[in-house]
Amino acid sequence: MNYLLDLILIPMQVIIVIYTVYYFVLAVIGMWRSRVHKNYTPKNSFAIVVCAHNEEAVVGELVKNLRSLDYPDELYDIFVVADNCTDKTAEVARAAGANVHERFNKEEVGKGYAMGWMFDRVEQMDRKYDAFLIFDADNLVHPQFMLEMNDHLEKGESVIQGYLNSKNPTDSWVAGTFSIAFWMVNHMWHLAKYRVGLSTALGGTGMCIRTSIIREYGWDCNSLTEDMEFSMKLLTHGIRTCWAHDAIVYDEKVTTMMASCKQRLRWAQGQFDCAGRYIPKLFATGIKTGNIMILDGIFQVSQPYFLLLTTVYLVLSYINAYTPIYTNILYQILPMSVWTIIGVGQYLFPLIVLLKIKVPPKIWFYYLLYPLFVYSWIPVNILGWFRRHNKVWSHTVHTRAVGLNDVKLTRMGNMNKNKK
Repeated sequence: MNYLLDLILIPMQVIIVIYTVYYFVLAVIGMWRSRVHKNYTPKNSFAIVVCAHNEEAVVGELVKNLRSLDYPDELYDIFVVADNCTDKTAEVARAAGANVHERFNKEEVGKGYAMGWMFDRVEQMDRKYDAFLIFDADNLVHPQFMLEMNDHLEKGESVIQGYLNSKNPTDSWVAGTFSIAFWMVNHMWHLAKYRVGLSTALGGTGMCIRTSIIREYGWDCNSLTEDMEFSMKLLTHGIRTCWAHDAIVYDEKVTTMMASCKQRLRWAQGQFDCAGRYIPKLFATGIKTGNIMILDGIFQVSQPYFLLLTTVYLVLSYINAYTPIYTNILYQILPMSVWTIIGVGQYLFPLIVLLKIKVPPKIWFYYLLYPLFVYSWIPVNILGWFRRHNKVWSHTVHTRAVGLNDVKLTRMGNMNKNKK
């Protein structure tokens, strides 16, 4: 070691190489998928849960959408939690055909509390359901969503995340770049991990959870990222979160940078909090059981810390270029040819994904701005670390109702080809 900072920077560079290779390998795997046969015979019953806080502008369209899905009416019911609402959310949802439950609790505020409250209510009902489906009030759902989830349940899967698509990708450059980010994650992370038998994570909406899982392990996930928390909680028990690539839910993306930063700050706070609580548990359980899938969960939950690490290293590398302060070993670990391949892949893989899903022409212009969106994560992530113990819920406002007919239904051809 030639410099004092080598004590920190050499291990840091090793970690960066490990994560970089890991992400690259997953991205390669996510570029294609295996053809599978599907059983679209409806068998499972569903309790659909929608948590809504002052969502009168959008919840009606969702309920109408849910009532028209390609699934027998007698096999599912729609429950809307009007959570601490001060508008007409309950009235609008009820008029649209939902079973509305109004919840008022100023102490336990947030989606996690509302979900747990509704899960308990459903469990106490005379009718028993095979699985819960969870959506946000601003969502729209592909007609075959439940058929897809039914197929995954029939394959023995218990916790499943659906494909998070965008219903407004061309509203603004922020909505467009946000949509691109979700499309990248869907293919280069969720699909890839599912293909190799690893566990991914729930994404807050478009989720399917067997009721037996809730009964056995409970909910009790009330952080700012209750979806990630529940995924990690189950993973410590060896329960895998699976991926349904053709179970599509259309999510409304925020349209301004301020709203985007506010939403992502909440995610960063929750993910840092979740990482602090679950990384030790995942490591201990994974080592004890020798379960690679559990240990892999550390990569999932530690992503905000990796972003912090790379930010610090990037700053120090600029300093090192002018005044040497540490030993650069990146090219000793991996040859330049490998770094070149990885660098090309970082630009090539997103292009392949966008071509595969046939995005609107406007998205290609937004793709030029995508690096700006990526780098905007840095200040958001740093602030999220400082506020990681702040658990005050921040609500994202939705004001524009969009019907399913206004949204381009994607990948219908692939879904129908796989029908059995």
